[in-house]
Amino acid sequence: MSITAGSRPDGTRPPAAVEEPTAAVAAAVTKARVPRKAGKAGKIPFRVRLRRDRTLILMTLPVILLLLLFNYVPLLGNVVAFQDYDPYISSNGVTAIFHSPWVGVEQFSRMIDDPLFWDAAKNTIVLFALQLVLFFPIPIALALLINSVIRPRVRAVAQAIMYLPHFFSWVLVVTVFQQIFGGAGIIAQTLEDHGWSGFDLMTNADLFKYLVTAQAVWKDAGWGIIVFLAALAAVSTDLYEAAAMDGAGRWRRMWHVTLPALRPVIALLLVLRVGDALSVGFEQFLLQRDAVGVGVSEVLDTYVWNMGIQNGDFSYAAAVGLVKGVIGICLVLGANKFAHLLGEQGVYQK
Repeated sequence: MSITAGSRPDGTRPPAAVEEPTAAVAAAVTKARVPRKAGKAGKIPFRVRLRRDRTLILMTLPVILLLLLFNYVPLLGNVVAFQDYDPYISSNGVTAIFHSPWVGVEQFSRMIDDPLFWDAAKNTIVLFALQLVLFFPIPIALALLINSVIRPRVRAVAQAIMYLPHFFSWVLVVTVFQQIFGGAGIIAQTLEDHGWSGFDLMTNADLFKYLVTAQAVWKDAGWGIIVFLAALAAVSTDLYEAAAMDGAGRWRRMWHVTLPALRPVIALLLVLRVGDALSVGFEQFLLQRDAVGVGVSEVLDTYVWNMGIQNGDFSYAAAVGLVKGVIGICLVLGANKFAHLLGEQGVYQK
């Protein structure tokens, strides 16, 4: 009996082997099973995300509209910096923009040649540097101090007392300092009652920059500790316990555990503070300029207000404000790049 190729000894054929699918067939099957709009692996389609987050989008829509209305739409008015803008040339100020003559960069040339502008810029930079050195570290120190308090009730009371002045207006803050450090204040009257000559810190032009820094510290330092306390609350207590078991004292634990935990927040706030370097305050300086003189109290914000609102030179004031905004953006980008070089995230990632 002859046995044919591929047959068993009993003459029957084995079942045909199932062939493995080729790579092209497998890819086609996989592609057919994945929705077309799924895109890349793990990426949810925009329509699905829109339907999923529609409640959150509706909640944030009023905020977005207010932001566009009061922060971005007014940016269109910077066009008057390149004009000789006259608000009385038309029936309203908006249509007057289309009828005002164009002057190019003439307003910026005026700004460069104006010594009052450079005096205001100098005062702004000096005050920013002083507040960066004296004011910025104080919320960090206060947060570390409050965080070291063991009793929660004492900690809550201390924190409430510290950030309460944040809700005071600058008029009230200046009034409080006037009643304490002014010529008719408590300290001056007490010195005079004991035979000493009184003093008036509120009218001392040489100490004005330290006075406004002290006012800013008293008003806003307590409020700034909230961010640092939130960062400290995220630090695991296991790290402190492990450091204590290794023999680290209180100062060593603060240096090796607490401060590294605060470093990303410090970098972020420092970048934002540097970006706001040319905006050291408006109302605070405007309220005290008559007491110490314009020479030491004039900053860029009050200079823009003085030239634009008081003198009616809207185009020149817009040019100064535009330059101030551009420099602020450059400072934010530069400080954020420096934060990246230090290994921190900053305002945005690389």
